[in-house]
Amino acid sequence: MSPAQQASHDDPETNRTADRPRRKAPSKVRFALILGGLTAFGPLSIDMYLPALPALSSELGASAAQSQLTLTAVLLGLALGQLVAGPISDSVGRRRPLLIGLAVYITASVLCALSGSVYALAALRGLQGLGAAAGVVIARATVRDLYSGREAARFFSSLMLVTGLAPILAPVIGGQILTHTTWRGVFVVLTGFGTLLLLVSAFLLPETKRQEWRQPAHLGSTFRTFGTLLARRSFLGNALTAGLGMSAMFAYISGSSFVLQGVYGMSPQMFSLAFGANAVGIVLAGQINARLVGRVANEVQLLLVALSAAAVAGVVLLGVALLNLPLPFLLAALFVMVASLGFVMPNTTMLALADNRDVSGSASALLGVSQFIVGALAAPLVGLGGTGTALPMATVMCCVVLAALVVFVTLGRHGATGTEVVAGSARNDRAAAADSERDPAVEQ
Repeated sequence: MSPAQQASHDDPETNRTADRPRRKAPSKVRFALILGGLTAFGPLSIDMYLPALPALSSELGASAAQSQLTLTAVLLGLALGQLVAGPISDSVGRRRPLLIGLAVYITASVLCALSGSVYALAALRGLQGLGAAAGVVIARATVRDLYSGREAARFFSSLMLVTGLAPILAPVIGGQILTHTTWRGVFVVLTGFGTLLLLVSAFLLPETKRQEWRQPAHLGSTFRTFGTLLARRSFLGNALTAGLGMSAMFAYISGSSFVLQGVYGMSPQMFSLAFGANAVGIVLAGQINARLVGRVANEVQLLLVALSAAAVAGVVLLGVALLNLPLPFLLAALFVMVASLGFVMPNTTMLALADNRDVSGSASALLGVSQFIVGALAAPLVGLGGTGTALPMATVMCCVVLAALVVFVTLGRHGATGTEVVAGSARNDRAAAADSERDPAVEQ
């Protein structure tokens, strides 16, 4: 028996699919576009209507605080929805929960456009977040169904195009929509986006969760699965590292406009250019990561380098704020830190899901919730320090990236260099030749 045949014989993941009917998965480009659209649900639903908040408040007779409830509601829906959709998709497959979630999203978006009170809008925004969560969590789980190891890291890096650009472009798109219609038009556009993805997913996205990989759906077993995942050092470490990385991004998004415009006197146009440059940085970093992983270095090495660079940039950023150094020093530190997330997010995602194929929906749900919960804590911390200095933003960003490095070295890296991931990497290396000749198999 040849080494390749022996590897296939020894690999249970290969054996358990060998005798089942196969068809080719979507091409990687088409697959990436579909999953990219699903991944964009979160940032588009959160950010696209932000320019419309003043007009929305005026029309509905709501205070600023009441209008902010609509933002809080969609964030809660996105977080809780992932905890529901992820485990269900492990039990019944990916397609049904995804299509149901998209239908819920479309219905909620239509009702948002017709809403007559801020409290009704907040409730509907929560429902909209629940529907969007299915797309976000199932997109990650679907990648894990079809790819592992280096291929998964490369694919998640490709999705950084969406992850990096969507939060930046969403308010710009919303602003352009408002030049032609009211805030209700934003939700009409989101309805159209959801409808398009529903049709595309229904006709072009196959089921990727094989019957033999599915887990029974019971509340008790779901909590046990969550407990098992959180007890794994590698999963917990990488999930926390991803959450802390997202905290740096939330702190940057919430504080940068006040710092760059209010403290350093940048015009709105110059701020947009600086913000856009950092968005380009995170996207380019994600694409560089896709090229380097498995060729120049492995995921753990790249992640360590990226976290170390972010930590150094965080310390420099804090020094710039303390010493009140000129703007170029601040911009350079921000660029390095934000761009490093293009390496951090795809690699932590891959490592967190690496040994959890059978429960990748649940693992994806916990990973997403950790990013929302840990990440969202950063924004109010920046606000508590006031807006007259760069020090609050710099302090929070520096602390969270240093914490991310420590967490990964003590928890995430330990599991990633242990037997679980090493065995998975060995399987990936053995399957590399086969992957070049055929697409991953999926159920009919």
